[in-house]
Amino acid sequence: MISNQILQSTIDGLKNITKTELGVIDTDGKILAATFREPGDFKKAAGNFTGSPAESQEIQGHQFFKVYDDQQLEYIVVVQGVSENAYTVGKIAAFQIQNLLVAYKERYDKDNFIKNLLLDNLLLVDIYNRSQKLRIETDVRRVAIVAESVNDKENNSLDSLKTLFAGRTKDFITAVDEDNIIVIREMAQGEGYEEVARAAQQIYDMFEAKGYKNLHVSYGTIVKEIREVSRSYKEARMALDVGKIFFDDRYVIAYSELGIGRLIYQLPIPLCKMFIKEIFDGKSPDDFDEETITTINKFFENSLNVSETSRQLYIHRNTLVYRLDKLQKTTNLDLRVFEDAITFKIALMVVKYMKYMEDFDF
Repeated sequence: MISNQILQSTIDGLKNITKTELGVIDTDGKILAATFREPGDFKKAAGNFTGSPAESQEIQGHQFFKVYDDQQLEYIVVVQGVSENAYTVGKIAAFQIQNLLVAYKERYDKDNFIKNLLLDNLLLVDIYNRSQKLRIETDVRRVAIVAESVNDKENNSLDSLKTLFAGRTKDFITAVDEDNIIVIREMAQGEGYEEVARAAQQIYDMFEAKGYKNLHVSYGTIVKEIREVSRSYKEARMALDVGKIFFDDRYVIAYSELGIGRLIYQLPIPLCKMFIKEIFDGKSPDDFDEETITTINKFFENSLNVSETSRQLYIHRNTLVYRLDKLQKTTNLDLRVFEDAITFKIALMVVKYMKYMEDFDF
């Protein structure tokens, strides 16, 4: 169904061009949009015309024209006057509104299709059949970008995003829940992740400027076929969660940047608890003092380089070695040994993941 505002805008434009008064009514004669100064009552005329087999008819000094939606009478165009010019204007108006109906219905169907595609509600054969019917190319490169905490109907978030990408007619912008807005971006020849990152940053900057809080934007990997779009979407959704756990200082993140965090995110909590108990012998990294935590983090940041770490911490090399020896006695892990360092790093990430899951009651 076309909004009355669009109908009014359409007939206002036609009136300005043709200098002819006209309007649009429903099958009950209710005026939906009109340029008439005194519209009058069209209920009886609409009833007679609706029951008539005629596609157009002169009634009470006006010309009536039928507009269908899938063979169902949807609108009646009413043009003031019975001249040949009035008839031509009526035919043009009916044709224009008919095309609007097709366009709006196609747009709705495409949005419906994309939502079901993202949620894996379509069989493979249905994906290709409906893509063909809706004239959506199946073998072009696309990527899913998800903006979290921005789906606000009162502030027209979807419309804002559509305005931002108004020139990109082959992109799809939709929402499948109350929190997130999804952009399915079609990649042009030669475009890659640099362009995707730029688009994601644009989305973040726009919503941040509008005052949105707890805002995060993520994107999946670029896929080559329409059936793989849901995978890119799932990757983007995972990037939102994993990013908040292990990259809490970043607000725009890619699935490809998650590293080992995306593997840890998929571990069951009981297995995580068992692993931590084995590594720390029932203790928790939270029990370490701030000095030890700072030393560990800086040591990892400098790729296990003792000299550089001691320099950045403004301590003597021997002091750093003493701290590492003390940590080794507590955990039986020597961070100067690569294998032990990897185990310790993973353990810290597992603990962070467990705390996140507990805090959000997952």
